[in-house]
Amino acid sequence: MLNKVGVNAKRLKRITSFKVYLTNPSLRTALFSPISETDQEMGNMVETAILSQWMHREQLDLTYARWKEGRNEGEVDLVLVDDKSYKPVWGVEIKWSNRYFYKPQELKSLIKFCKTNKFESAVVTSIDQLGMKEILGLKFTFLPASIYAYNIGEITLKMKNKN
Repeated sequence: MLNKVGVNAKRLKRITSFKVYLTNPSLRTALFSPISETDQEMGNMVETAILSQWMHREQLDLTYARWKEGRNEGEVDLVLVDDKSYKPVWGVEIKWSNRYFYKPQELKSLIKFCKTNKFESAVVTSIDQLGMKEILGLKFTFLPASIYAYNIGEITLKMKNKN
């Protein structure tokens, strides 16, 4: 379960919404029908897989950002909040699409989040595109979702083996 924060990553006074993930793929398949890589639901599965990798890290305050300001609303899939300063450390937009690699200007929510929190860069996942794009003074690193999930797992294992 991930709690929601606003565009500036401040905790909301009342917890009225959150995201719940089924982190076991076989449980998801048992409850719903199987999916293929081109199904619309694949984006949710990729988001769940990436979050599952992060869950092996202890003491991480992972959240997601969602806001509504007049007619403008936005969301950033994963936000790490520093538990001492209560400020965002980074944000990641998890996509199962290559579209945003070619049209990074369409990442309006991520752009707003980065500008609000004075971030210079962020990570965006894709299906298979790898590279960096600059838009409005922000640097977005695009990684295939599989590589991003692998990197989280590998670094987590190395951290645990050091201890």
